[in-house]
Formats: sequence, C-alpha cells, structure tokens
Amino acid sequence: MVCLVRFLERPEAEAPILLEGLPGIGFVANIAAMHMIRELGGRRFAIIKSSSFQDFAMTDKEGGLRTPVNELYACANRLVVLYGNTQANDNFGQYELCWRVLELVREMGCELVVTMGGYKRDRLPEKPRVFCAATDGELLEEARKLCDGVVLGNIYGAAGLLLGLGKLMGMRGVCFLAETLGLYPDPRAASEVLKVVSAFLDIEIDLSRLEQAAMVAEDMWRNLRPPEELRPARRRGEGIV
Repeated sequence: MVCLVRFLERPEAEAPILLEGLPGIGFVANIAAMHMIRELGGRRFAIIKSSSFQDFAMTDKEGGLRTPVNELYACANRLVVLYGNTQANDNFGQYELCWRVLELVREMGCELVVTMGGYKRDRLPEKPRVFCAATDGELLEEARKLCDGVVLGNIYGAAGLLLGLGKLMGMRGVCFLAETLGLYPDPRAASEVLKVVSAFLDIEIDLSRLEQAAMVAEDMWRNLRPPEELRPARRRGEGIV
C-alpha cells in the first residue's frame, strides 16, 4: 500500500487538537468538519493520497475532475481538522491512513484526538441526541456532562480507529456521535454534534447556516417520505439481521 502526504505549508500551533471529519453514517462528521473549516477560516496545509482510496475520478458540471482525497486544515491556531471525500476501502488501508495522520499530528505536538460521526437509528426523536465515548475515565466524565449518554457498541471506521491507535501513541481521545437515520446527508445531526464539540473545545462557532441547511433537508425528507399510515406493516422477523 502507498499513503502519500504533500505539505502545502507547515503551520505552527502549540499542542494542536486533531478533529476528524471524514464521511460516514449520514455524513455527519463530514458536514460538521466542513462547516467548522468555513466558519473558522481553516487553511489547508496537507493533501493525503492513498492507494486504498476508491479507484475513480468524479466529474463536475464544467467537466473538471476530482479524485478521492483527504486533507488537513489548520483552524483557530489550535485545531487540525481531517477532512476528505472518502475513507480507505479496506482494513489495511484504514490502519495505514490513520497511523500516518496520527504520526503527522504527533510531530506537531498533538495530545488529544476528537472524532465525530452518526449514530444510526431506525427512528429519531424530534431533536437528535448526542452520545460519547472516550479512552479514559476522566475524559469520558468531562464529555458526559455535555451529552445524552454513552455510546454502546462498536465505533467503526476512522472515528473509532483514530482513538484506538492514538491511545497506543500516548494520545487521549474522545468521540461524539449524533443520532441520524443515515439515509441522507444530515445537517441537523451535524449541527447537534457541533454544539457539543464546540462546547467541549470551548470554541464559538456560528451554526446559523447549518441550521438553515437542516431545515431545507428536513422539508425535502418530509416530502419524499411516505406517511406512516401508508407504509406496509413489517412482518415478523423482517429487517432483523
């Protein structure tokens, strides 16, 4: 496997915090990370390419091309945001990618890793709840004060792997997951997780544009979703894996 990093600059920050925002369930982390980058004026300082990324190029309406990529952004002089349009396609690639990112931020003095994501549910409350998990009891206690509960079960992908590998490197880690149906990009869940993350990191972020996007997405979903009474009743055992 090959994992290449090209630096555009070398930002200076004292003990920066790594914040993960790669695509996953409901694109929650991805949407939240991009909003944070835009609101905090993040500067892209590194481009990451991996042979375990998907093997295609995406075209835009002008005929231009975009390829699978991960990027690192410096934000607010204390955050390094991992953003991208893909995760690695296999276990080996995921380990290689996450280890390389952690090596880079450790060289910068990083001691804390924060990951985000979606917590898939079949039904949602009116307001998505946010759950947490952490690599040590002290950090978990701090995170629980801001959340509705703790994550039960597995945390897949970069959101979980960065915490586990980071702990091996001596870094502390915490994960925040917002409830989502996972059927479409969910700016509402992204907004809820950002409220918690910004409070945890003591950073002010304007969420007004994200809230507007959430209302538009919810209106579209309501128009596409069949009324409850028109849905066929689920048979016994149906939908159980």
